[in-house]
Amino acid sequence: MARQCEACGKKVQMGNRIETRGKAKYLGGVGTKITGITRRKFVPNLQKVHVTTPNGENKTLRVCVQCIRSGVVRKTVKTKPFDVGNSGKK
Repeated sequence: MARQCEACGKKVQMGNRIETRGKAKYLGGVGTKITGITRRKFVPNLQKVHVTTPNGENKTLRVCVQCIRSGVVRKTVKTKPFDVGNSGKK
């Protein structure tokens, strides 16, 4: 599972890199021309993240940033959040 998101399964995709020259017509040129097309890889932005699974255990997963931002995975809480409570009052 190299270069693959462990939450959504996103992996490397192939595409084209298009090389152009010239000036666009709307900018006053005669138009752009394609001078070369080469293959390239679109690699997902994977991060190693400490995640809390639904059954309560903590794991390290390689997850894409879209899954982290959208809330598909939940990061572990490293320390207990600060709580004022009744510590200073009588």
